[in-house]
Amino acid sequence: MPLLSASIRGRIQARLTLLYGEAAAPAIGESLCRSLQDWQARYPAAPAGDGSPPWDQRTSVLITYGDSIQESGSAPLRTLKDFLDKHLSRAVDTVHILPFFPYSSDDGFSVIDYRELRADLGTWDDLSRIADDYGLMVDLVINHCSRSSLWFVSYLADQPPYNEYFLEAEPQPALALVTRPRSSPLLTEIRTLRGVRHLWTTFSSDQMDLDFRNPAVLLEMIDILLGYVAAGARIIRLDAVAYLWKEVGTPCVHLPQTHEVVKLIRDVVSVMEPRCVVLTETNVPNAENRSYFGAGDEAQLTYQFSLPPLLLHALHTGRTEYLQAWARELEAHPAPAGCTYLNFTASHDGVGLRPLEGLLPPPQLEALLDAMRARGGYLSSRRCSDGAEAPYELNISYFDAFRDPHVDHDPWHVPCFLVSQIVAMSMQGIPAIYIHSLTATRNDDLSVELLGRTRAINRRMWDRRELEGLLADRGSETARVFRELVCILALRRVHPAFHPDGPQRLLELAAPLFGFVREAPDRSERIVCLFNITPSPCELPLGELPSGLVQTAGMRDLLSDRQVEIAEGRLRLPGYAAYWLAPDSADPP
Repeated sequence: MPLLSASIRGRIQARLTLLYGEAAAPAIGESLCRSLQDWQARYPAAPAGDGSPPWDQRTSVLITYGDSIQESGSAPLRTLKDFLDKHLSRAVDTVHILPFFPYSSDDGFSVIDYRELRADLGTWDDLSRIADDYGLMVDLVINHCSRSSLWFVSYLADQPPYNEYFLEAEPQPALALVTRPRSSPLLTEIRTLRGVRHLWTTFSSDQMDLDFRNPAVLLEMIDILLGYVAAGARIIRLDAVAYLWKEVGTPCVHLPQTHEVVKLIRDVVSVMEPRCVVLTETNVPNAENRSYFGAGDEAQLTYQFSLPPLLLHALHTGRTEYLQAWARELEAHPAPAGCTYLNFTASHDGVGLRPLEGLLPPPQLEALLDAMRARGGYLSSRRCSDGAEAPYELNISYFDAFRDPHVDHDPWHVPCFLVSQIVAMSMQGIPAIYIHSLTATRNDDLSVELLGRTRAINRRMWDRRELEGLLADRGSETARVFRELVCILALRRVHPAFHPDGPQRLLELAAPLFGFVREAPDRSERIVCLFNITPSPCELPLGELPSGLVQTAGMRDLLSDRQVEIAEGRLRLPGYAAYWLAPDSADPP
């Protein structure tokens, strides 16, 4: 059996002491180390590596459900693998398959059994075939599990150890301090063999919060995540992790114990598979989200949650000052070494609005939400500590969010949407694109009506024949968007300036322009990324760019592989232009 080094044992022991105290920590640590060694014994020895992060400019992520594309007579995971191989192998190298476990609600995020794969999706072998050719991102739904799970059924029957797996609390005024992501009741009344109990349900009455004050819960979850790593996971996504640890009398979000659990998970994962990284999903204000990097010893990846709503605002208003201010703050507070951001615009969830707190004035937010309602969007709210309701999430297809509801066949719709995607693909970090952004999926109003859930608006299930037909029709919106984005993702892979560890320098430009410089970590390449966020042409005096960035003799836009128009010392940008500028002497890729 592999032996753990003294340093990793010491680190695990120190973290467990902070969580559970000096008396209990040694026994818990021994149990955890035994589990880790057992998994190591069954898992092929991982290459030691050189300590550098397992990403570069070739790294990009596709976000999809296992059954987002369906085909008669084929298991969805096999259909997904075939679609990836046929259309996306040159564009993405990692696939985030959203929860593929048996579930009771929330499209997979109310897990019934963490160790089983849904039979209607395929088999573990089908999943392994995807993991053989693509990096696999897997969700650890860590805050809660399904009310229909065996764990919870055993809790109701007072059967150990599950009778101590869930978080009970008596209704009391101190619970008003709890930070809420929903407007539903925090506690749910449950009848058990021991009588009526009130259980913590942060997200819904079907999602029962787990009690991590019980070390058995932590050990169970670590054993589960090590199984995911053994199954080929290369990114572990910690869902809703900010709410993991609760202490009555506190806001119960971002508690020190929660951060310590994330650090412990990173320690354990890195021992078993150094190429596997931890991603935290924390849909919260910008500084709070950034805190999950720790001092470079916590999550290696966090989502860039402020980017989707800020891009929406900028492209709808033609104003860049709020996007610029946020980008300037990022530059002033970069991710620690060995860490980076996951840049995205859309996902299975809606567009989070809490990440706009402190970044966008309330009147600007309200105007944006009005514009989204006009485009068929829905708004969910959360309950604040004073009992008031506050905007929490916008539910809309990100593609339809840019469609003018008053114009038939809006010629600017697709160009505007593409600018939003290219900005996200250009920024420092790893790009992640949702399947429905890639396929230009419209609002799925029928699913909202049939299912009664507003999040269904952006979770369509494609029939593969229909999707392939649209992709073959070069004039369709789906084909135009898909073709363009796949080409850009493929182009990005050959330019080291887009390495996530390469620096980014914001250009101080006046609206309607937004831009920054990307540079390779070894300084071998620099690319000027420029965007016009309005349909009106504009000009940029080259003198407004730092000297040495632009050659007046000739600059080539890598995206179009054409020389850009420079006249009388001014660069002309058409409406919704997106440029990756490099000296014209550079060999085209």
